[in-house]
Amino acid sequence: MKIISAKCAISAVGPKQYPKTGYPEIVMAGRSNVGKSSLINSLCARRALARTSAQPGKTQTINFFEVNHQLYLVDLPGYGYAATSKAQQKAWSEFILHYLQNGDKLALILHLIDLRHEPMQNDKEASLWLTRRDIPYIIVGTKADKVSRGRRQAHIAAIRKGLNLPSEVPALVYSSETGEGRDELWRQIRSVLAGKREPDKGM
Repeated sequence: MKIISAKCAISAVGPKQYPKTGYPEIVMAGRSNVGKSSLINSLCARRALARTSAQPGKTQTINFFEVNHQLYLVDLPGYGYAATSKAQQKAWSEFILHYLQNGDKLALILHLIDLRHEPMQNDKEASLWLTRRDIPYIIVGTKADKVSRGRRQAHIAAIRKGLNLPSEVPALVYSSETGEGRDELWRQIRSVLAGKREPDKGM
C-alpha cells in the first residue's frame, strides 16, 4: 500500500474525544512492549509517527493515526505490564473495553504476539475475548527478525496452539525492523475493508 499521508490525529481517553470522520479503524492490541507502535511506524513507512519506548506501559491513551484520509490505525495501551498500578490497570481496561465494545467504526483488530515466546495467560484471555466477539481479527507474530527463518512456522504453530486459535483466523509473521510481512498484512487489511477475508496461506 502506498502511503500518501499519515499523522497522529488524536489521543483519546473517552468517546467524546474519538474522531468523527467515520473512517474504518484498524486496532493494535497486545502486551506492553510487543511492538504496537513500531508496527504502526512500519505499516506507514514512517520512522517516528508513533512514539516507541524501551519502557513498557508508556502508552496511556487510545491513539488514532489517520492514513491517506481513508482509515485509522489505532494504538491501544498495552496489557500485562506488572509495574503499572492496579488502579491504573483498572482505569485503562475500562476505557479500552468501552472502546472495543462500542466503537462502531472498528473494522479489524490486529492482536500482536511476540513471535519468540508462547502466549502468556493474558494473551490467551484477550484472544478468547476476541473469538467470542463478531469482530474480524488477525494474529501478528512480531519481532520475526529475532527468530531464524527455519523456526518461524514452528513458532506461529505454537502461538496458534497456545491460543486455541480458530482455523479461519490468519496468523502472520512480521518484522518492523526489516519490513517482512508488511505487504501481506496490508493485503489482509484491504481484504477485510473490502468485505472479505483472504485465506491464511497455510500459516
